[in-house]
Amino acid sequence: MAKSRHLIAESAQFDKTELAANHTPPWLGDRESMPTPERIYFDNAATSWPKPEAVYAAVEHYQRFVGTSPARGVYSEAVEADRTIAATRAAISSLIDGEGPQRVVFTLNGTDSLNLAIHGVVRPGDHVVTSVVDHNSVLRPLRRLEESQAVQVSRVRCDGQGIVDPDDVRAALRPETRLVALVHASNVTGALQLIGEVGQIVRDHGALLLVDAAQSLGHVPISVREMGVDLLAAPGHKGLLGPLGTGLLYIAPGVEERLQSVRQGGTGTQSDEDRQPDQLPDKYEPGNLNALGLFGLKAGVEYLVSRTVDEIRRHAVELTDRLRQGFSAIPGVRVYGPEDPQRQVGVVSITLEGYAPQELAAILDGGFRVQVRAGIHCAPLMHRALGTLDSGGTVRFSLGPFHTAAEIDLAIDAVRAVAAERIDVAAR
Repeated sequence: MAKSRHLIAESAQFDKTELAANHTPPWLGDRESMPTPERIYFDNAATSWPKPEAVYAAVEHYQRFVGTSPARGVYSEAVEADRTIAATRAAISSLIDGEGPQRVVFTLNGTDSLNLAIHGVVRPGDHVVTSVVDHNSVLRPLRRLEESQAVQVSRVRCDGQGIVDPDDVRAALRPETRLVALVHASNVTGALQLIGEVGQIVRDHGALLLVDAAQSLGHVPISVREMGVDLLAAPGHKGLLGPLGTGLLYIAPGVEERLQSVRQGGTGTQSDEDRQPDQLPDKYEPGNLNALGLFGLKAGVEYLVSRTVDEIRRHAVELTDRLRQGFSAIPGVRVYGPEDPQRQVGVVSITLEGYAPQELAAILDGGFRVQVRAGIHCAPLMHRALGTLDSGGTVRFSLGPFHTAAEIDLAIDAVRAVAAERIDVAAR
């Protein structure tokens, strides 16, 4: 505890207000409208923050002036809700090069999307291929199916940087393989998988490819057609910059015939029948949608389109490289994941010798207001592969589109200060 108190006292040397004010990127405009620079947020892999101002405005507009259920009325506010949600589907379909807005199904979150895909496709006796890189939102549903429905699961290994070899996926396929589920970008190392190559392998085999795009959608360009993706699952509150409580599942043409609905209920359509509608997206959207969240999601996607995902990607690569290089130069710090920032999204995990991940995270927040995620990150097999499972995982810095080079340098300086304290204490 003495180390923590000393570092908090010494952290006054970092003038974060002046730092942020002097390094305003051109797309932010007036920084006074943004959240206080006293909080340097590096947990965008959990949920993005801050959001574009238009997202806040859209949510407030729905709450104050619309406030009605979509697909449940013909009065003007209900029509506005219908049109806004339809426009959100269209914007997302265009963003991922999808084959029609109706193929974008809205869900509760990314985990809900993955559960719909997995439980809707896999049958008793099937075989599924996934990887050690994947998140518990894939691993846990598959474990449940293994234990309850005699489903067999192969978990493909990764290399030391967290990248899966497509040939290992090919080798794992069996005649009874129905589904390959693979994360696009690791939420621990940021490593980008070769989805296009995997997609061709899966297509040739005749199975379906489910891609978990929780850490990639909005951060890197995605074409579900070029990559051969049958099902793309993602939350709305991360790279798409929308509110919590939003998610989506893209369903490629023909896949709906193999994807059962897992919940049934009212849709506002075909209300004279007691069977779930077969048409998209109603087949998979029982009950009321999170309309205020989808109003905000539309604004988030429109911001991405305006700024362009390509520009956001270039910005992230530059800052990720800066962060990795800075951490790599600090004695006692180990950086995990690809050495080439082009092979990863803006997620950088580290450990610091002499500090448990949770301890380091607490010091960074308490002493420097640098906010990170520490622990296993719901990816136990990934940490086992990295050798960090038994030591409590890693400290993860995850970038968003509003980060500046000055904030990256602040994070590096904060870790450097903690590392220097470690060396000073050891020398006493």
